[in-house]
Amino acid sequence: MTRNARPKETELYAPVKAMLEGQGYEVKGEVGPADIVACRGDEAPVIVELKAGFSLSLFHQAIARQAITDAVYVAVPRGSGRAFQRSLRDNHKLARRLGLGLILVRLRDGFVEILCDPAPYRPRASMQRTARLLREFARRVGDPNTGGTNRQTLMTAYRQDALRCAVHLRGTDGARGAVVAKATGVATATRLMADDHYGWFERVERGVYRLSPKGEAALAEYGEDIARLSA
Repeated sequence: MTRNARPKETELYAPVKAMLEGQGYEVKGEVGPADIVACRGDEAPVIVELKAGFSLSLFHQAIARQAITDAVYVAVPRGSGRAFQRSLRDNHKLARRLGLGLILVRLRDGFVEILCDPAPYRPRASMQRTARLLREFARRVGDPNTGGTNRQTLMTAYRQDALRCAVHLRGTDGARGAVVAKATGVATATRLMADDHYGWFERVERGVYRLSPKGEAALAEYGEDIARLSA
């Protein structure tokens, strides 16, 4: 196989078979609808679905095999680079959520790694994430975003607070953070303007801020959103 050639599913077969045989299974390929079937004594059969990479069809096939046995794995070649690591992280979670096992095969030397075995899975609830979500929901004024919008352009509660501060500073030479906080109701106004996440504010002196040219432009850009905040 050349360095940039896409691996073939058949290249996964021998390493996975050898790994299973090392665990005492009798292994056969292409039995019924399954890529690999492994049997050991009176135990339920193990099925492994092979693919050259993660795909929706791989998980569809694996789910279908769960009608035959609970012991279903998906196997893909181990890749490299950040893109593969991101894909691996997401698909590892998906495999666990679906009750599937996940196998990686390093093709250059046939090393086989089992990342997880098939098992029922229930994700642990994160009270911190739930609280953060509900806090953002409660703080956001109105419903300024359309579902599915590019996340870089979302109107968050933080951006709404920044707009309130910017509106108060419009037409002034600057104001103290405490004054802005009292006038706008944004308790974190001083920290918000000091952090200047959007580049809308300039520090005049300690605790005093004014609008930057970018802030002036933002007021024009977000005119409709400002009107919504004032309604």
